[in-house]
Amino acid sequence: MRDLLAHAVEALGGVERTGQLTMAAAVEHAIDTGEHLAVQAGTGTGKSLAYLVPAIRHAVRTGRTVVVSTATIALQRQLVERDLPRLADALEPVLGRAPKFAILKGRNNYLCLNKLHGTVPEDPAEPELFDAFAVSRLGREVQRLHAWAENTATGDRDEVVPGVGDRAWRQLSVSARECLGRTRCQHGEECFAELARSRSGAADVVVTNHALLAIDAITGISVLPEHDVVIVDEAHDLVDRVTGVATAELSAAAVSAAARRCVKLVEETEVDRLEGAAEAWDDLIGELRLGRWERLPAGADQVLALIRDAAWTVRSAISPNRPGGAGADPAAAAARSAAVAAVDEVHDNAVRALTVFEEPDPAKQRDVVWLAESGPAQRSSPRRVLRMAPLSVGGLLRARLFDTATVVLTSATLQLGGSFDGLAANWGLPVQQSAARGLAAMANGAEPPADESHFAWTGLDVGSPFDHARSGILYVARHLPAPGRDGLAAEYLDEIERLVEAAGGRTLGLFSSMRAAKAAAEAMRERLDTPVLCQGEDATGALVAKFAADEGVSLFGTLSLWQGVDVPGPSLSLVILDRIPFPRPDDPLLIARQRAVESRGGNGFMAVAANHAALLLAQGTGRLLRSVDDRGVVAILDSRFATARYGGYLRASLPPYWTTSDPTVVTAALRRLHGETDSATD
Repeated sequence: MRDLLAHAVEALGGVERTGQLTMAAAVEHAIDTGEHLAVQAGTGTGKSLAYLVPAIRHAVRTGRTVVVSTATIALQRQLVERDLPRLADALEPVLGRAPKFAILKGRNNYLCLNKLHGTVPEDPAEPELFDAFAVSRLGREVQRLHAWAENTATGDRDEVVPGVGDRAWRQLSVSARECLGRTRCQHGEECFAELARSRSGAADVVVTNHALLAIDAITGISVLPEHDVVIVDEAHDLVDRVTGVATAELSAAAVSAAARRCVKLVEETEVDRLEGAAEAWDDLIGELRLGRWERLPAGADQVLALIRDAAWTVRSAISPNRPGGAGADPAAAAARSAAVAAVDEVHDNAVRALTVFEEPDPAKQRDVVWLAESGPAQRSSPRRVLRMAPLSVGGLLRARLFDTATVVLTSATLQLGGSFDGLAANWGLPVQQSAARGLAAMANGAEPPADESHFAWTGLDVGSPFDHARSGILYVARHLPAPGRDGLAAEYLDEIERLVEAAGGRTLGLFSSMRAAKAAAEAMRERLDTPVLCQGEDATGALVAKFAADEGVSLFGTLSLWQGVDVPGPSLSLVILDRIPFPRPDDPLLIARQRAVESRGGNGFMAVAANHAALLLAQGTGRLLRSVDDRGVVAILDSRFATARYGGYLRASLPPYWTTSDPTVVTAALRRLHGETDSATD
């Protein structure tokens, strides 16, 4: 493996790193032995190359496909457009043939030719009914998609530049449920999604995303090609992505929309019955309190049964002999398929809501059910929606992922509190450290595997090429009051001003809420001479590009900036975190997961809330050092990081920065760094 990796690194013009070689050897060992592997590899390690080289070698040697799953589009593009093409060329002389690779996404990411050639526009969404600009914008985007469709070779949405909104894309795409199927669609042989799937079946390495990996696991239907090895990059995001795919919603708007889709397909009385069920559901949930359901409220079982039965009646009445059935034109066939999919989803979600409470003990229920508000916060009367999410996805991952393939999980942030066990428990793998058995059985409340030896795994930290103690300062503003619920206190704004001024801009401000980010941005614009950008004022990618291009600019934002921002160099010298990013105290799913841990004798706060915060802290602070030449400061304004009992656990989740609570030391360091950078620029 060492020789093969060295050859690849040399051919690609890179530098071989110790951590990269260690990781590559560990991945090769895992593939050879079938033992699962979790690898923490810091930024700059070269982890993509470290797992791709042994993966390609295995695929070429055995003829079996390796699946690589990622969380972000950016990493998918890096792998498919840069890393894999260069590796294929570099390794061909050594392996005897060029390795083949492909990318595979969910069906709704590809243009549907059936819809393209027979588009029936969807009705405008309710907020757009009286918004002429929104409707005309939708029309312009659909026209642009038609023009793009004439030249695309892949039909992949990511190729549309500039991008289009979800409503426009839905005009020319279908979900897996809506698809007519390759054999029944007149465009089946040239279908972009089917062609992508065919390419993946012949590839050595298939790059996909966590969502499709989850669909493959949840449905039990083989969406991915047959494989024996799965590499999960950005593995810290796996549980959230799988949970998102497994979460269902039931709203009056969705029931009503399903009924409208069936107007031309079934008798009017059948549509009216489903519409009536939608109205009954709207009336019922409109009177109920928001939050978690631990049992069905009075009257909910009757209304859910009404929705279930009305949807089943409509679904049964949609006959192939009606308009839109077999032999119909493409537009009618697409309309029928969409109607069937919408009604099926409504029916299945009503059944799921009805059956979840058949287990009388809330601690043993598989789903968490809660009533929430959905839609823009500025809407005078937000829609209400019933959400259902799995209490744990560990059992699902254990049965459908770890039991069927050798899995390598990697990220820059996998060790929480100095241990892999927190995330391993969430994945459904056995906890290894005996001291951690109190979290036992699983952080998300699932039972541990009966035969743990079958799910054996190894954790490995290959380190980082960065000298964190010499390159970065971790500043904890111990003197500030603990954060409150009323927004940023005056002392916080004063602290932010001092820090950003000392840094000369160059600041990424990571806030726990958009309200706090906007408040800080507005205050700093009045106090500072350097410009401040705020998330929401432009597309996030455009804001990050402006921030990277101008060393005097600061960028403030919330959750999506905590991960994925990659700005090496002097444009980013200071990362500010306003508070420890604990989950919202009213989050029904996380509250339920905490209670499940506590019911088994564990510490629910540490297993769920502290793990959640530790992971985001590790991701957020990781924005500072993106190259070996970077230097700067991470400033945590939440004094609880230094004073609370859980502070040590959170600190153990971060790199070994040099740490101080002295504000004068930090501002002096930032001014020196600012001056050195300016001198270098001059």
